[in-house]
Amino acid sequence: MKSITETNSSYICEIQSPIFQILKPDEVELIRSSKTQVIFHKGEILTKQGAFSSYILYIIKGLVKKHVEDQSERYLNISIHSENEFIGLSSLFQQKQYLYTTVAITETQAFLIETSSLQAVLKQNPLFSYEIILQYCKENKHTFEVLQTVTFKQMYAKLASALLYLSQWNKDNIFNYLNRREIAAFAGLSVETTVKLLKEFEQDGIIKLNEKNITIVNNYKLIEYSNL
Repeated sequence: MKSITETNSSYICEIQSPIFQILKPDEVELIRSSKTQVIFHKGEILTKQGAFSSYILYIIKGLVKKHVEDQSERYLNISIHSENEFIGLSSLFQQKQYLYTTVAITETQAFLIETSSLQAVLKQNPLFSYEIILQYCKENKHTFEVLQTVTFKQMYAKLASALLYLSQWNKDNIFNYLNRREIAAFAGLSVETTVKLLKEFEQDGIIKLNEKNITIVNNYKLIEYSNL
């Protein structure tokens, strides 16, 4: 993690996201005075599951992976996050620890905003609170969908569902940033099973493999598999 000062060419003077445009001048100043601008390099940890949470992250640009882990180094990938999204909302009020680990998939620029300042703004600005609640509900909905997939679906459906989800970031060449272990962790499968199924999907004309990259050829068939 590298802090960015005003003399750095990458420094963002103002928070340009629409969500911050609904803040009043004094609220903008409160956020501005309590934020630090940083760059996380690929592979660096933004939040660590179980660590004390004193700040909330706001992504300016980049891609971030969120996962939950256990003590034996096993983990389940939950979601991808990109620009204009907050990281750590689950620890904003009740929780004082991060409930998950987030890792930069690409170089990621972000604001670290002190939790206390964000809480103060939420209490006095209903529109801002509403936008935060919308994102939090969206995250929760996706988390339950992942839980349902890894618990009840067959292995073909698990991998198909994971590929469909990840394909949302195809414009960012997402598969070039993920190895087979990462893809397996999105599907809740072993690496060996994932590699085997990917080859079967290719033989069935559903995807095309080119080293790390995965191109979806038959989206309709992949959806059909995800519903098994």
